[in-house]
Order: sequence, then structure tokens, then C-alpha cells
Amino acid sequence: MRLTPLICLLVLPLAAAQAAKPIRITSPDGAVQVTVDVTPQGQPTYAVRYRQAELLRPSRLGLQLASADLTQGLKLTKADQQTAVTDDYQLATDKRANCRYRANRRVVHFQRQATGPQLSVVFQVSDDGVAFQYLVEGNSQEVQRITAEATTFHLPASAKGWLHPHAKAQTGFANTQPSYEEYYQRGIAAGTPSTIGQGWSFPALFEVGGHWVLLTEAGMGRTYSGTHLAHESPDAEYSVAFPQAPERTTPEAALLPESRLPWRTPWRVLVVGNSLRPIVESTLTTDLSAPATTPVLTEAPGKSSWSWVLMGDQNTTYDVQRRFIDYAASMGWGYCLVDALWDKQIGYDKMQELAQYARSKNVGLLVWYNSNGHWNQAPQTPTNVLFEPESRRQEFARIKQMGVAGVKIDFFGGDGQSFMNYYQDLLVDAAQAGLLVNFHGATIPRGWNRTYPNLVTMEAVRGFEFLTFDQANTDQEATHCAVLPFTRNAVGPMDFTPMAFSEIRGKERRTSNAFELALAVLFQSGIQHYAEVPEGMAAQPAYVREFVQQLPPRWADVKFLAGYPGQYAVLARQAPGGAWYVAGINGTDAPQTIRLDLRQLGLQQGTLITDGATNRSFRTQAVTGPTLSVTLPARGGFVVQP
Repeated sequence: MRLTPLICLLVLPLAAAQAAKPIRITSPDGAVQVTVDVTPQGQPTYAVRYRQAELLRPSRLGLQLASADLTQGLKLTKADQQTAVTDDYQLATDKRANCRYRANRRVVHFQRQATGPQLSVVFQVSDDGVAFQYLVEGNSQEVQRITAEATTFHLPASAKGWLHPHAKAQTGFANTQPSYEEYYQRGIAAGTPSTIGQGWSFPALFEVGGHWVLLTEAGMGRTYSGTHLAHESPDAEYSVAFPQAPERTTPEAALLPESRLPWRTPWRVLVVGNSLRPIVESTLTTDLSAPATTPVLTEAPGKSSWSWVLMGDQNTTYDVQRRFIDYAASMGWGYCLVDALWDKQIGYDKMQELAQYARSKNVGLLVWYNSNGHWNQAPQTPTNVLFEPESRRQEFARIKQMGVAGVKIDFFGGDGQSFMNYYQDLLVDAAQAGLLVNFHGATIPRGWNRTYPNLVTMEAVRGFEFLTFDQANTDQEATHCAVLPFTRNAVGPMDFTPMAFSEIRGKERRTSNAFELALAVLFQSGIQHYAEVPEGMAAQPAYVREFVQQLPPRWADVKFLAGYPGQYAVLARQAPGGAWYVAGINGTDAPQTIRLDLRQLGLQQGTLITDGATNRSFRTQAVTGPTLSVTLPARGGFVVQP
């Protein structure tokens, strides 16, 4: 049918209006709502609400390519129908064993010109959050490069943040920064410039009028760099920043994102809710990451002894490590970690003896490596054996033949695209050799432990080792630990290396022994490396030793019970058999009474272990009935054993 000119004049404006009107995506329960629009200047935007609360004001979208500006002058040409996303999967190394993801998906298409790269934004909205990624398509066969990302998170002006200052590259010990090891700034006004001048790291937590938002990224493949929030955020509008110039494996390697088309970026992730429960319990980081691409190893998650943190480099010796293998066996732990300098102070031949001895005790040996040496000045060895693929594969095959179960790889150099690839190269080759992996001095989890099941944990935290460096760190332990369940540990396994009842290399520990015991449950790591040494453990009451011995090697689920970042935290973790363990800490300098209703756990009775007459003693009592009230002293803690 031919249209008359008059009908054309009527139809074309109508079609344009339909394409330009705001696009909406809602969560399955309808509580989370995303609105996508375009400004008169052609700038794509999105906004987020939780029921009636505004969590993000209109925020920018777009990518700046070297070959095309996909940030402005765009038209919203099409929005696909909203479809349901369903995903059920299992994890061995994270907060939940059986994960269930339900979301609504909608792809919004933009166009600036008829030819050249075209931009679409894929939104997935679940009951606990919002995720979006960019899709760049086109006919070009050339490698495309992104020079800037226009994404912003425009928070209400009244928002408060718990934010981790991003470090300046090539600073810190032996030029090993950034490694996500700063203290969180607590409850600061949104829009506050970062303290170091390099922006704020993911994850970033905000309180917005009684609601909560956790910003992070997930689904990191090989075609993008890691990102963070920029230094300046006027009017509480945070933009995405790329890595600093030194954050690449070699001077010639990729720093900023580059790829051929079609090109999918990692997910920008907002975990949201009207309480802290979804922040603690959400699995969006792994929900949005690719399923396993490497074999699941027969080695299992578990607990580990570790001499270095309280005893130092000089005790990485054959006799001491054999004693720590015996210690692990006596506690029922599956692993013993032998840290730096083992190649010099023990040697490969004696390490093979240790590994075989450990196997005879049903203990797996884990060994330390320097990630390379080109990008840091750290003298600890082994070094310069993992970066080159041939050398790495030979080394992995060698230590696997020796009987080693896994590797701890330390001192990485940043978040450039070449480093994102190096991390994944290590995981792939370690999986092929049958080795577990623990990344230290490293970037944050972005869901890799789903894609690569041999990744058991990552550091990316100012962990227990800092308490050994100076008294100032030791003084801040309690408050710092009370922030981490809501920030760093909320996005993936965290190798904080908790729990020391002993004193710390001449420092005065401010936390109580019950606080330290609680960290064994409160913090989650695929392999939990305990700081305590054999003598310190032997000095504790029998019921404390038995509690630690009986902790399961992995957790099946987690529940947030109570807390506020930096003040206190109470979580419950479920053993694979169904029993719930409860742990809580007081991060403040004043006593605090915590009241819990245990019926949500189906817990009617158990054993409470908490602070005794001094902060170096314990007391225990039976828990009877569905409620529990416990008063914690300053920097105290408790656990409930089913």
C-alpha cells in the first residue's frame, strides 16, 4: 500500500516519538526500576529507583572509541522486548553453594550515524540489583579501542559512602601498588574527592535515605581493563576511570580496552535494597560471570595453617613447615601454606619431601610465588618463572609432580587489560596442571571464581599481615573488620587470613580473643588461612579448639542478621549439612548489646562462646530458646555453634 504525503507526515513523527520515549526495565518483583532515556543533546541516560526511593538520578551512558564517539548525538532507535533470565549454578568457593539468579533483560539500541560502530546497552534487573553492559557492533574488522567510558553513577546529594581510596600505581612496598589494601573511608558525604587523588576502588558502598547501593563490576573477560571510580565526583556523580599508565605487564602491552567487533564489555553492577541484607547475601558478581571454562579440580576448599604472618620469612624452613603440616593435620585442616623464599630456604628436593609428608597426613601443600618481577621490586622468591607461558607451564607441571596442591601468587601490577589477561592465563594453566590458585597483592574478585573453579580466594584487602607492620594498623583492626562484610567480602572470597589469639610480633592487639574467633566464621574465603600458630592454639580452652576443628571446610549459605558498616556485624553461615553457625563482632570502643531472633535459622539451641573476664579469655554457655541477647565489650565478639 502506498502512503500519501499527508499520511507520511502523520506516521513519521509518531514513530520517532515512540522510539524516543523513556524505556523501562523492572525486576521480577517490581521493586527495582530502571528508566533509560536520551537527553536533547543525544546523551543516553539511565536512572534507578527502589519502589518509591530514588537511588540514582539520571546518569550517563556511552563509550568513547578512538574511531567513534558513542557518548552523544545518539538516537534511541529500538528497545527489545523484556525477557526473563534464569540461571542456577553451583559454587564451591563463595558465600553460597547453590546460586539462583532471576532477572529481567532488555536491550536498548542507539544510533549516531548509519555506518560505523553501533552502541547497544544490555540491562538485567533482578530483585537485588541492576546490571548493564555495552555491546558494540559493526562491520569493521579492525581492532577497536576505547579511550574513555562515559558511565556515571549519579547518587542523591544526601548519600553517604564507605569508600576505598584507589592507590597510585608503582607506590607502596617495592612498587607493588595498586593492590586494594587501603582503609575504607567511612560514612563520608557522597562527592568527597578521594584521599590519594586516584579515585575510589570497587566495591563502593552507599547509604541513600535508608536504602543501600553497592557498586562493582563483574564478568571480566579478556577484552577490557579493570576500572574504578574517578577522583572527582561533583554533585555526587561518580564516573568510571581506567587504570593508570604503569598498570600493564610490559610497556608495549594493552592498558586500555581493545577488541574486534562485536564487543561486549564487563557488567556494571549495582546491588540494591532497603536494608543491608542484599548487600551481604547477593551473588550478583558470579551471577553475571561466565560459567566454568576449566575443569573443576578434585582438590576441595578448606582451611589452612600458615606460619608466615606471625613468624616471618625466617621460618620458611623445612622443620618449621613440617611442624605446621602436623598442626594442620591435628586440627583437621586440609592445607598448609608455605610462603615466600621456600625455593631458597628449603629447596625443591626438600619441598617434594614436605609435599609427600603432607599427603601422608591428608594435608595439601600450597606454595608461594612472586607474580614476576618486571613490574615490582619485591625481592621475595621464587620470581621470574610465571610470566612467560612456557616457563609457567613447566613450573606448574614440576610442582604438581612434586605433590603440591596449589599456588599463592603475589605482587601483581595493576588493572590494565594485559593484567586481566595475565590473571586468566595463570588460572587456565594452573587448572590444566591441577593446581588451586590464591591471588595476593592483587585486584578484586569480579566473578572469576565461577569461570575458573580453581580460583579459591583473592586478597585485595588490608589483611591481617598489616597488623604485624605497626601499631597504628593494629589499633584499627576492629573497626576495619566491621566494614569488610559489607564491602570487600560482599563481592567474593577474601583472604584476610584471620584469627590470632597470640600477640602480634611485639604489637599490642586491641581485639579480644572472642573477636578473633568470630572472624573464622564472619569472613569467607575458599581456603581460609588461619594466622594462629600451634602454640597459641594449644593454649586455648578445649571447647575453643574443638569449635575451630569442627568448622566446615566450605559454606552452603549466608544470612545477614544485624550490623552497620564500621560499627558491628552479625552473620550466619550454613554448613553443607544444614546447621547454622552465627558470628558477631563489635567494631567500636564501647560495649554493645546484640539481640537476635534465631528462629529464622531454625536454631533453637546451641553453644555460645564469647568474651570472658578479660579480652584474652573466653566463656561459654548453652543457648536455649529462639532468642539470644549478648553484650559484647569494646572490640569483642561471639560465635554460636549449633
